[in-house]
Amino acid sequence: RWTARSPRPAAAALGLVLTILLLVVVAPTTHAFVNPSLPPSVIARASPFHLPRSTTRLPSSSSALTLPSSALYSTVSAGAVPLEGGLNVPPSKQGGVRDKLDALYRFTRPHTIRGTILASLMGVLRCFIEHPKAFANPLQPLPRALLGLLALLCGNVFIVGINQIYDVDIDKVNKPFLPLAAQRMSGKAAWVVVLAACAGGLAITKSAFSPLIFNMYAAGILAGTLYSVPPFYFKRFPLVAAATIAFVRGFSLNFGVYYAVREALGIPFAWNPIVLFITRFMTVFAAVIAVSKDLPDTEGDRKYDVQTFATRVGVANIARGATAVLFLNYVSAIVQGVVNPSGAFRQWVMVGGHTLLAALLARRYSRLDPKKLSSIKAFYKSIWDLFYLEYVLYPFL
Repeated sequence: RWTARSPRPAAAALGLVLTILLLVVVAPTTHAFVNPSLPPSVIARASPFHLPRSTTRLPSSSSALTLPSSALYSTVSAGAVPLEGGLNVPPSKQGGVRDKLDALYRFTRPHTIRGTILASLMGVLRCFIEHPKAFANPLQPLPRALLGLLALLCGNVFIVGINQIYDVDIDKVNKPFLPLAAQRMSGKAAWVVVLAACAGGLAITKSAFSPLIFNMYAAGILAGTLYSVPPFYFKRFPLVAAATIAFVRGFSLNFGVYYAVREALGIPFAWNPIVLFITRFMTVFAAVIAVSKDLPDTEGDRKYDVQTFATRVGVANIARGATAVLFLNYVSAIVQGVVNPSGAFRQWVMVGGHTLLAALLARRYSRLDPKKLSSIKAFYKSIWDLFYLEYVLYPFL
């Protein structure tokens, strides 16, 4: 097996410094945020960095931006920009520190960040449940655990960021609320962020982990680059794009976290049925996400001739197929829990938990209207919600 190495202070410090850059280097041409006519519950969900709400309504008689015909985005007054969830940004809120943090927050695509953090924490908890004695001194592995999480977040930011840089024109149609598309962040600032994230993540994994972990991490960075950057632009090829995302968010993330935790604790790596299950299950799940993520984006993809399953086959057919694959994934988990080879699983969690999640999937699909963009987006969000819930089950399987 690979021999674990202690973090080198210089490289670890470099990773921290580069990560700090992610928090402070954003474009001066940013804008901030809240349409006070929206309900407080909507505003509170928009961003952890939202400003206190004004009691003055925004003027509605000004000229408005032309946005997608979905009517998901509220009319925006002159000088304002759209944000996700119907919010918009009045000029009076432009340029502050909270505004810059909000732009960076949205640039990182928080729903993917949540998935990465949850997968990491649940992987550590899984290892703790299996080897509680190895955590007798929890402070001993803590520095490397934090460095590992930081490296994963840097990799996440790089992959979603490089995609936004090269897809900015498409995003102006599909996702006009993203920082680059809304001109809340300059291209130069975006490049600083993604390059800092890439360098920081590679420096951390090179210094703090074994060659296997570093090579897997570098492979993920390479896959994310090939997915978004011409002339490769794997996004153009639906099967290759799905395989790329499935590898990074399915196999690489789950195997890599589990291996790295055992390595940090000095425990020789060994597969077990639960880790094999979650790696297989989440690889299929990630492939479903890879296909489903294009469902709300058909307008821009058609305009820029990006061939996805959704543009080729149609939203309704892809949603039906993605639901069927994910449902069969749950059925396979239920069957595996019933058969329960060698008593590896807690049956009530494996069977009961996946039965409940399968029912939630069926319920959400029954509400889908493939002709309404708002319904399509809600369906796609529900797939991510199920993705998170699977990780909640993971430590207890």
